[in-house]
Amino acid sequence: MGTAPTLDQLLDDLRGRGARVTTARRLVLAELVRQGAAHPSAEALAARLRRSHPELHLSTVYRTLEVLEELGMVARASFGDGAATYHLAGDRHHHAVCESCGAVIVLPDSALRPVVQRLAREHGFAAAPYHLTIPGRCASCRA
Repeated sequence: MGTAPTLDQLLDDLRGRGARVTTARRLVLAELVRQGAAHPSAEALAARLRRSHPELHLSTVYRTLEVLEELGMVARASFGDGAATYHLAGDRHHHAVCESCGAVIVLPDSALRPVVQRLAREHGFAAAPYHLTIPGRCASCRA
């Protein structure tokens, strides 16, 4: 996985896409940068942000995430029956998720390269996985 962008880079990117830098967008992006590889839910993001900004409503966080996702800056991931989670979109990766205990293994984008190449070679299919979740059972749950 590549180098994570800074908040300033993300705000410049936001402006470059013709979008305004609002307080909510700045706060959400800053928190996603702080979270790093974590994948917080909208609720977890809102709870964290409301510690220092109690006026920030959950609905505002949801709308902000929706806009940032539409702009291609944030990606949403769903792990089974749990709440959707979010992370910065520039960090292309995938997940293997245990259906029993919920453990998550982060897979680099390159892990799917052989599958993408095989689909192209054998079927002429141009696969473009951008955020794949692979369900299964971890070693602990299989034991």
